[in-house]
Amino acid sequence: MAKQKWKGGTLLSPVPAVLVSCGSGDNANLITVGWTGIVCTHPPRLYISIRPERHSHKLIKESGEFCVNLPTAGIVKALDYCGVRSGKEHDKFAEMKLTKEASFEVGCPSVAECPLTLECKVFQRIELGTHDMFLADIVAVGADESVIDKNGRLMLEKASLIAYAHGDYFELGKKIGDFGFSVRKKKTIARKKTIAKRK
Repeated sequence: MAKQKWKGGTLLSPVPAVLVSCGSGDNANLITVGWTGIVCTHPPRLYISIRPERHSHKLIKESGEFCVNLPTAGIVKALDYCGVRSGKEHDKFAEMKLTKEASFEVGCPSVAECPLTLECKVFQRIELGTHDMFLADIVAVGADESVIDKNGRLMLEKASLIAYAHGDYFELGKKIGDFGFSVRKKKTIARKKTIAKRK
């Protein structure tokens, strides 16, 4: 495999494509964010990076709160729209027919159509260049009952989540492994397959 040398660029792919909700009441807003990820397990923490000129940047900077909502393929149009329209001129919840849902621990609403919401409180903002990074504690998670099985296990593999890669959206496809499968004993793998068939 021969590679060409390009200058440094933001070509890490795929990345999550998420709907970030912020603000409250009539001032609630949505923004599509691709620059996001987990930064720590204990305590649970993540980051989002937003351009300072975006309306949501001001709302998050003032409130210190936001929600990361994981969208499904069924609302990909809304996901895209919320990234190309400004909350200064548009009520994105209303225009995309998305439902505001009260969050558990923060003042901004969650998006009811998203099966998982990570509620966040900012502990640091870092100016990086074109974007500011908001580092936040994940203070609560809202999981829809549709993605929880009878044993309380989260089944996000059935949620048709979305990934973003170099300007395009993709619906997550077939499962090709799970964490640790490369070193798992064969008996454990066989038992997992048996349990899966019974379901």
